[in-house]
Amino acid sequence: MSEIIRLESIVKSFNIGKPNELEILHDISFSVGKGEFVAIVGPSGSGKSTLMNLIGVLDRPTSGKYYLDDIDIIRASDNELSAIRNKKIGFVFQTYNLISRNNAIRNVELPMLYAGMSYNERHERAMKLMEMVEMTDRVNHMPEELSGGQQQRVAIARAMANDPSIILADEPTGALDSKTGSVVMNLFHKLNKEQNKTIVLITHSKELAAGADRIVPLIDGRIAS
Repeated sequence: MSEIIRLESIVKSFNIGKPNELEILHDISFSVGKGEFVAIVGPSGSGKSTLMNLIGVLDRPTSGKYYLDDIDIIRASDNELSAIRNKKIGFVFQTYNLISRNNAIRNVELPMLYAGMSYNERHERAMKLMEMVEMTDRVNHMPEELSGGQQQRVAIARAMANDPSIILADEPTGALDSKTGSVVMNLFHKLNKEQNKTIVLITHSKELAAGADRIVPLIDGRIAS
């Protein structure tokens, strides 16, 4: 299995050079193979969100090396990082992050609009993705007209818009009841098995993590052995 994510001796500090300087991540090294389902598990305050922001190239490490699909992230320009976020990574957040003034189908189309896809092309793909998450009867609904589980399914369809190789899911069932949460988790497993998507799940729940191929335990900003 070839690697798609490789972190080497990653350190992340905030307020560098100030009296309140704080090192959140200490010497983080691990890799994720193409098509692997990995769960990063840790309690609140363990550094999970900081690590997710680095993996998702939303932030840069203070030191260390990070390769994503053989691209040296440390040396990449802001424009290159923006393109990587748009094309290679699909994000799913606990709070769904749907645009409230757009209906469901337009939310799914948005990343394709930024990628320069024509209206017909993106609309056709968005409809297929809404079919995949079993939401075709809700395409014209606004986010406030959808339940939490329905909003998260739209968010998963949106994450798949530009056919990314990696789906990064941050506490994706955190705001859902257990029954709805299992529907959402089944979707991630389906994407992993049927479309060979690499899934990185960030969670505090050992129960959710149990379904992953591998668990990376994070405690106090370090990977526990």
